[in-house]
Amino acid sequence: MSTAEHALSFDLSRYRVEPGSTVDLSWWQTDENEGIDKKIGRDITKVLNDRLETAQELLWAEDKHKVLLVLQATDTGGKDGTIRHVFDGVNPQGVRVASFKKPTDTELAHDYLWRVHKHAPSTGEMVIFNRSHYEDVLVVRVHGWISEEKVQQRFHHIREFERLLADEGTTIAKFYLHISKEEQKQRLQSRLDEPEKNWKFATGDLDERKLWDDYQKAFADMLSQTSTDYAPWYVIPADRKWFRNLLISRIVVDNLEGLDMAYPPPEDGLSDIVID
Repeated sequence: MSTAEHALSFDLSRYRVEPGSTVDLSWWQTDENEGIDKKIGRDITKVLNDRLETAQELLWAEDKHKVLLVLQATDTGGKDGTIRHVFDGVNPQGVRVASFKKPTDTELAHDYLWRVHKHAPSTGEMVIFNRSHYEDVLVVRVHGWISEEKVQQRFHHIREFERLLADEGTTIAKFYLHISKEEQKQRLQSRLDEPEKNWKFATGDLDERKLWDDYQKAFADMLSQTSTDYAPWYVIPADRKWFRNLLISRIVVDNLEGLDMAYPPPEDGLSDIVID
């Protein structure tokens, strides 16, 4: 088997979190590359991008299925870069990105899932959550803003929320971008060293970095508690950006191509039409 063939066929299941398992993030090396050369990996990602573009057009044309993709990571984990590279070329008419930042006063006046549910995909649409409802069992937990009892209650809410979406025809795939603490250090430093990246740096990121171990525990518990058959989590080794893109591309393409979609039938009599 050639390296290119391997890049299109290596086993994806080991990156998927088995429902009911207790996750240890050390199971996944952050710099994994499956023995694939970087150049070949990038070339294969372009091939997958073409397949994704075709599948997404079919999703939009058929107007039957809904697709939700969730991205979570520590600071500098690569969510924006993933969106930029993996979904390059897809039709923006059928793809939407929803980003969840600090809740507004209006959002805080509602239940914590209110601001999320309204961004769920409609038929024919693919929606990418850049951060998500999982912020409400991560940041608030690490900082001790809610009780452990409330955290467990929210895990239950989230499982049932995602079950509702799945029961209503939504295909869900969730990606945790797994980077090392050293890689985060380098990425933060590059934001300081390169003037054109200064705008990305916030001093508050350093305060969050001090809580690295607490976040790792929170992410591991999140994966353990909320990876289900209908809304699985994938742990994506993300130190190597090109491999991150390759792996997510393969998973997304596999999900879309597995929907057994077909273009709608044409109107009767089209073969008899002559355009003057």
